[in-house]
Amino acid sequence: MWIAILVLLSVLVTAIISGVIGMAGGMILMGILVSIQSVPAAMTLHGIAQATSNGSRTWILRRHIVWRVLPPYLAGAALAFAAFVAVLLVPDRAVIYIMIGSFPWLARILPALRGLNVETPGTAFACGIVVTAAQLAAGASGPLLDVFYLNTRLDRLAIVATKALTQTLGHLLKLGYYVGVIGLTAVDDLPGAWLWAGIIVMAVLGSRLGTLILVRISEAQFRRASEIAILALGALCVVRGLYELMPRWG
Repeated sequence: MWIAILVLLSVLVTAIISGVIGMAGGMILMGILVSIQSVPAAMTLHGIAQATSNGSRTWILRRHIVWRVLPPYLAGAALAFAAFVAVLLVPDRAVIYIMIGSFPWLARILPALRGLNVETPGTAFACGIVVTAAQLAAGASGPLLDVFYLNTRLDRLAIVATKALTQTLGHLLKLGYYVGVIGLTAVDDLPGAWLWAGIIVMAVLGSRLGTLILVRISEAQFRRASEIAILALGALCVVRGLYELMPRWG
């Protein structure tokens, strides 16, 4: 019962966070879930929670979606998904966390990465590949996704709406891969069907509350909060990856 309550509260809080700054919630939720559930259960719970959270946020902000980003992004996502299916890849999670966490810091340092702008077709295509690959490998990709929005001139509502749309598709692909292709299932690890319903309700409620906060903050506040959150989360991802590698070094 206490685990179920923790899961529901985690889904609510992280959905609010993602609703305000367009990312971070998914990675935080994954960190919580893998600490209290088996990996299959965590992947399944996370996929359902994030697909619902991002899907509801997509609907709420549907008028602000930048649709031209979608075709090249989908092409890249399909390529990444096909590659995983072809080799039935389940990568080393520790290494993936280090890569995801390092990328936002490198983007602030390396000139080549400073020019990334998801509004250009080539960058959107690359975004689809690497973000989908990160979702399939590590379950979440918030720090990585943000890098492709560093140089966009989109306002905060367009950024959050477009991220929500692509993340919804990514989490559905993740569910399809781990449950349908790999064959992982977490149903037996969960207390009952009521928890699934609770997760969906909390995800939608959190997205709604986060969006209400989003429309009340300024562009400067949004960008400042996003900058701090993405670098802090990136650092935590690196630390987590190194922590998981430590037993292997001993």
